[in-house]
Amino acid sequence: MRLEERMSQALKKVNNDRYILAIAVGQRADELSKGAKPLLDKNTQNMKYTDIAIDEIATGVLKIEGLVSKE
Repeated sequence: MRLEERMSQALKKVNNDRYILAIAVGQRADELSKGAKPLLDKNTQNMKYTDIAIDEIATGVLKIEGLVSKE
């Protein structure tokens, strides 16, 4: 899946709020850089921390607290 598609899915999970998404991706990438285990069911060895975080949010395995879903 291309980055644009993953970003679009991730934005939907945060009610299209780019600011919340940027904060969440930044925090998760920081956690990953400090040794947190990726939540994805695929090989993430060659992925950047930000890409892993975006994928985790886009696939729904990483929930962002404080968000009220409009679905």
